[in-house]
Amino acid sequence: MSFHSTIFIVPGLGNSGEGHWQTIWQNKYAFTRIQQQNWDKPVCADWIQQIDTVLNGYDFSNTILVGHSLACNTIVQWANMYRRNIKAALLVGPSDTEASSYPPGTAGFTPMPLYRLHFPSVVIASSNDFYVSTERAIFFAEQWGSRFVNIGDAGHINVAAGYGEFEQGLAILQELDKL
Repeated sequence: MSFHSTIFIVPGLGNSGEGHWQTIWQNKYAFTRIQQQNWDKPVCADWIQQIDTVLNGYDFSNTILVGHSLACNTIVQWANMYRRNIKAALLVGPSDTEASSYPPGTAGFTPMPLYRLHFPSVVIASSNDFYVSTERAIFFAEQWGSRFVNIGDAGHINVAAGYGEFEQGLAILQELDKL
């Protein structure tokens, strides 16, 4: 499998460890990971700036961002702030930072961004994610102008939920790559 786009992995809170699908994809397909200064007590403005800093110098029209969890929020904030016309974004397991289940320690990630993205995007969510209800995930996808895909009982779509390679997500990424 090969990709024609420049693809960036954008992990969420705590980064994505060795068994996480983002890390597997990064290693298998030579995607670039956007590294953040502080994975455990992030500041939204810092994360947004880091995305833009890393992407500068790349062809935005051929760039796809692959976010998980808190990174979905960050990508939407970044898109609203910088208005870069990237090719697409894959937003997996968006976390609802306004929910009582969201862990403390982040700064600037509330309220949830409800800006319409100006590039194609897909939100993949689970029907039993501890960090976002299905109703809220659908609402976010609608506000962002994203296609919504519910993959059923998949937890937070991470290692703890049993996700390694995440073939279904990879297939959707291939669709975005062909745009």
